[in-house]
Amino acid sequence: MKYLFSLIFLLSSVAVFSQNGSMAGMAVSPLAAYSTEWNDVKYNECNTAANTSYMTSSEKNVIYILNLIRSNPVLFANTVLKKYPSVSGKQYLVNDAYYYKSLVTDLTNMEPKEILKPDNACYISAECHASTSGASGYFGHERKTRDCKTKKHYFGECCDYGNFDPLEIVLSLLIDKDVPSLGHRYICLGDYTKIGVSIKPHSKYRTNTVLDFSY
Repeated sequence: MKYLFSLIFLLSSVAVFSQNGSMAGMAVSPLAAYSTEWNDVKYNECNTAANTSYMTSSEKNVIYILNLIRSNPVLFANTVLKKYPSVSGKQYLVNDAYYYKSLVTDLTNMEPKEILKPDNACYISAECHASTSGASGYFGHERKTRDCKTKKHYFGECCDYGNFDPLEIVLSLLIDKDVPSLGHRYICLGDYTKIGVSIKPHSKYRTNTVLDFSY
C-alpha cells in the first residue's frame, strides 16, 4: 500500500508538472507573489539574462521584471500595481499621486513590446558609470572619467538611486515621481531591444542602478 501511495503521488506530481510547466519555473517568477498568472511557462522567455555570466542575480531580475511588464503590461497593471501600494506600505500612491495613476493608465492601454536582450557593450557602459558615480557620490548621466567616456554605449539611459530590490528599482523608474517628462518610463517601455544593468554601492544614496538601452 505504501508503494502504491507513492506511485499515485508521483503520478499526481507529474500531472501538475505537465500543466504548469515546471515546479522550479513556477518558483522563480519575481512577480509570483502578486499573481499566480505570472507562473505561466510562457513568461520563461522573459528571463533573457538568466545565463548571462557578467551580471548579478539582482541585475538579471531587473531585466526579467522589465520584460514581464513589456510582455503583458495590462496584467502587470491589474496585479502588481494594484497590490503594490499596500504591500510596500506606500498606500499614499493610490490616494494622491498623479505619477502612479498615470502609470496604471499607460500600462492598461499599452500593447505588448518586444522583450529586451542582455548586451555586453551596454553592460560595460552601465557598470563603468555606476561604479564611478557610486564612488564619487555623483548624481546624473555625465561620464566623469576618460575610461567611462570610452565605454559609453547607449541610446537611452536610466539611473536610479537608493533602491536595492529589483522590483523597487523598476517601479521607481516607471512611476517616475516628480519627473514631468516621464523620461525614465518612456525609455523603459520604449522600442529598444538591448539592455545592460549594473547595481553598485553609492556613497550618498547607498546604491545606484544604471540601465543602458540600445537597438
